[in-house]
Amino acid sequence: MGQALIRLAAQSPDLCVVAAVSRQQTSAQNVPWVASSALAEVPPFDVAIDFSLPSGVPGIVELCRSRGAALVCGTTGLDDSQRALLADAANAIAVLWAANFSIGIAVLSELVRQAAAALPGWDCDVIEAHHTRKLDAPSGTALALGAAAAEGRGSDPHYCSIRAGDIVGEHTVMLTAAGERLELVHRASNRDVFALGALHAARRLAVAPAGNHDLASLLFARL
Repeated sequence: MGQALIRLAAQSPDLCVVAAVSRQQTSAQNVPWVASSALAEVPPFDVAIDFSLPSGVPGIVELCRSRGAALVCGTTGLDDSQRALLADAANAIAVLWAANFSIGIAVLSELVRQAAAALPGWDCDVIEAHHTRKLDAPSGTALALGAAAAEGRGSDPHYCSIRAGDIVGEHTVMLTAAGERLELVHRASNRDVFALGALHAARRLAVAPAGNHDLASLLFARL
């Protein structure tokens, strides 16, 4: 994700990546590298985009608060304390957390909510598949889709997680009754869709007021 963000940001004249922050030095050209253990050395910035690990969230939240900068966070597998940090930071800066930054998933979440509300008595299952290196299961996107379904139908769905090969991301919400089944599916074939969504959200969040912002509202807001 970091490489995709840097590559795609370089194609946008309105964006400037001031630093790439990671534990190990990146191979990105023309982008200064800062070790994650030395966040104070990051140059001035308007918005940070975080796709790291849960353990890295407290540091980037503290950095953004101290700089008065916005934070776009796509790190999944957060525990209650890390979520609380993001919620508290929203009192001082613009914060957006999302499990998935593709436009298709933003639309799918709303479709799932509507379908689950229309079919409250049907069985509901969320099936997700990712590459073998993905640590959290169910995925953050699956849990977000499950929350949308629960909001619509009033009860939680069942989850199934698959870890195989180099699958980028596939999510299916299945609503089933006797004799019929409705499936809502999203498949991502490359990570650029997530990076493009995150960059689009970052553009808008950089000038947004402090608060906890919603991805769909930012993605579909008028230019």
